[in-house]
Amino acid sequence: MNRRTWKNVYYELTRNRWGLAALLLLFVLILGALFASLSPHDPNAMNVLQRLKGPGPGHWFGTDEYGRDYLTRALYGGRISLLVGFSSMVVATFIGVTVGVVSGYFGGWIDSLLMRMLDIILSIPSFLILLLLSVFLKPSVGNIILIIAFLMWMNISRIVRAETLTIKEREFVLYAKASGQSHLGIIVRHILPGLIPVIIVGATNSIASAIMMESSLSFLGFGVQPPNATWGSMLNNAQGAMAQAPYLAVFPGLLILLTVLSFNVLGDILRVGFEPKLIKR
Repeated sequence: MNRRTWKNVYYELTRNRWGLAALLLLFVLILGALFASLSPHDPNAMNVLQRLKGPGPGHWFGTDEYGRDYLTRALYGGRISLLVGFSSMVVATFIGVTVGVVSGYFGGWIDSLLMRMLDIILSIPSFLILLLLSVFLKPSVGNIILIIAFLMWMNISRIVRAETLTIKEREFVLYAKASGQSHLGIIVRHILPGLIPVIIVGATNSIASAIMMESSLSFLGFGVQPPNATWGSMLNNAQGAMAQAPYLAVFPGLLILLTVLSFNVLGDILRVGFEPKLIKR
């Protein structure tokens, strides 16, 4: 990628108000998660005298059914949800890019084998695999990351393979092959740099998907176990007190919605910014 491409990406980000709002919101959420320990409240400290206290001074998100400060739990829950999202994205992107590049570059029986394996996995409902793996694996942040990454790498792999098939037919790659460069050298020096836009856009969208998957797992009780909280588990726990304290579902639900929406908005803007035909200057 040249400077003109990055210039176009910057232009698309700065001219789009929704993109700037998404960046600002994600920045605030990440800062809140990183500095959750600065909260004066213990996220797991119970106080039955303060249970189901509505939002207000001292408890800006109110308290839950055990009297725990809800804002503090939301901040700590965001730390786990965002960690799962980013980590799952990194693992899924690494696997997807590796499989996609190998399949697209070498072609032949290797491509057929990898794509048939991918088709078999994709034919199984993702949520069914998610639930089965969660039942057989011990609930933990590490296992949740691996489970979600296992379900996300296929889409990235398909996109990377398609782009690799295009790049490997270009003149500079054909020249590199004719000059005797190794396959690994060609992939690292010529194929991967051309895949950066696709990888960035795919990774951005993968974070949103990972956060949704983690929230779904936690909502069903298969995610991170109590007393630790995630936004999904907070939604799950809110079911029993919806009539008395609807804010228990509103706050984590809004955080999930805004985070996923922000990543999707950024993914769309980056996709437009990386499109060569849309480069204006």
